[in-house]
Amino acid sequence: MEMRRKDRALGMEETIEILNKSEYGVLSTVDENSVPYGVPINFAYTDGVIYFHCAKDVGHKLSNIKQNGNACFTVVNDVCLLPSTFSTKYSSAILFGTISSVEDDKEKRKGLEALIKKLAPDYMESGLKYIANSMDDTTVLKMEVKEMTGKAKK
Repeated sequence: MEMRRKDRALGMEETIEILNKSEYGVLSTVDENSVPYGVPINFAYTDGVIYFHCAKDVGHKLSNIKQNGNACFTVVNDVCLLPSTFSTKYSSAILFGTISSVEDDKEKRKGLEALIKKLAPDYMESGLKYIANSMDDTTVLKMEVKEMTGKAKK
């Protein structure tokens, strides 16, 4: 779908910057009855892929992904209400792609390391130990990005 407010469109570099500074976003999927489901989740973006992690227990998110891998991921930063003009300052990114479970141990480790590097960079050493001890109990998901747009009102 084409962006309505093209005057607010951001370039790819700025859009990736938004992803890199965001701690979490909303992952949206649909179930077998086409009912949408959005869940806030932390993530790491690297090499055109978004990595997520979750427990192995199958819940709403994993059930939806298993039956339909199409997903949308949205992040918003720098939000500032401007009540006097009835507006909002913001920057955002919306990504569309296909999401799947990572089965390859090497890629699974890559995704988990990307998450630690982004979310807990001061704890890399203990994070790597944590990965070694809990990787088998963790599901790593990846979203292969097919389309990405950024938008801002400054």
